Amino acid sequence: MKLDFLEPVVAHKGPWATVYATTGPADESSARRRELTWRELCRSLEEQGADEATVGAVRASLDGLEPGADTPGIALFAAEGRTVLTRTLGQPPAATEAIWSEIPRLTPLLELTQQRPGCLVARIDRAGADFRMHGLSSVEDAGSVHGRDRPPHRAAPDAWSARHFGVAGENTWAEKAARIAQEVVRVFADSGAELLVLAGGARECHSVDEHLPLELRDVTTISWHDGRAAGAETDRLDASIETARLEHAARAAENVLDRFRAGRDASGGDPAAIEGVPAVAEAARQHRIDTLLITPAGPDPRRELWIGEHPDQVAVRRSDAERLGAEHPHAARADDALLCSAVAAGGEAFVVPGDGGDGSPAGGIGALLRWPVGEAERTRG
Repeated sequence: MKLDFLEPVVAHKGPWATVYATTGPADESSARRRELTWRELCRSLEEQGADEATVGAVRASLDGLEPGADTPGIALFAAEGRTVLTRTLGQPPAATEAIWSEIPRLTPLLELTQQRPGCLVARIDRAGADFRMHGLSSVEDAGSVHGRDRPPHRAAPDAWSARHFGVAGENTWAEKAARIAQEVVRVFADSGAELLVLAGGARECHSVDEHLPLELRDVTTISWHDGRAAGAETDRLDASIETARLEHAARAAENVLDRFRAGRDASGGDPAAIEGVPAVAEAARQHRIDTLLITPAGPDPRRELWIGEHPDQVAVRRSDAERLGAEHPHAARADDALLCSAVAAGGEAFVVPGDGGDGSPAGGIGALLRWPVGEAERTRG
């Protein structure tokens, strides 16, 4: 998945306070639990060596949260006395924790975000369509499109007129479906969504779907649980949207794994995929990572790398980091160091399942490359 949302963090100097927390519902008993949790998180940061200003910024941001059913979790990143990035989560994090480290703890946020890809929902009927953007934890209006409300006025009741006006009505709808599809394409491109759901009558949705470009149809799901009528917001539509998002996320991760397997196992050619911390760190230094793959259950994400002041100063040994120009190298988790490097170089990243025995990266760290290994060696030579 694209990592643009992490750029503010990667561009900012550390060290970092990272907080993952469950917010809970907005009731009195939950408010008391939150107060105790916020206090414990800030105490933990202090004990880890966080400065007073940054701890204060974290506490202020936590106190400013508006908990509720729509925001069950929060990810927060603060440095140098201010909160740099806050992301509300559509589901609670695996653990409530506060971490003080040289670079932010990003992999849990990547995993949570990946499970809820941006989804544009177009609620369609014969009068037009309403658009809503389902983000990580919020739903926002994204506009609407309208066409002519009805076919030409039907003045005569005879059979010829019935056939004529029936055809006219279908022609009008065909034109309208094409216009709605054009607007769907435009809104989808502007929204940054990864997935499209068409909701409404089966016939109307299929008509619009037929006018979409093939690349958009490949990420489109049709749901006929809902339309534009007043009160038509149903639990069944919400459930179908969530199902579509989870299925899309699973397909995307599996597609990346398929590309990784093919690139790593290229027979008779230069590998386009690599695995293992040393090899991926070298690719990060050369800005060759197209897509970083992380399997959290593997041992490699927790391995130690040495990092410098710049995201491409990553090395297995401290002395290697110093040779790269790092004046004061720091130890960091391999997954977070490589993720920061991928963000800075404009790459992508996926959290993928597996244990190495199913074709996933051995050890839990791998990468698809922008150019093959052999080509890099020839260029360097």
